Amino acid sequence: MAFTPVELIITLIIALAIFIWGPSKIPELARALGKAKKEFEQAQKEFQAESSTKANVNVTENSQATLIEVATKLGIDTHGKSEEQIAREIVERVKRSS
Repeated sequence: MAFTPVELIITLIIALAIFIWGPSKIPELARALGKAKKEFEQAQKEFQAESSTKANVNVTENSQATLIEVATKLGIDTHGKSEEQIAREIVERVKRSS
């Protein structure tokens, strides 16, 4: 049975690790590798959650700017009013003009 180059390299790496650190250190190295992988995955999830939160904030800011722009074009005063009040006034103005 012949080894492929990849199998041979993996076997040599394992043998070298056992020779350098001894059989008692291998479980410790595996645990450290597992912890590093877990921390990486957790950081990746946090980054993805933060990115989606930022995207939601941008959508909200864009929709607010659009709402104010439409109200201004319709001649509605937006100063000191909530988004809901502005939206109601836009709907009323459009219903009256129809």
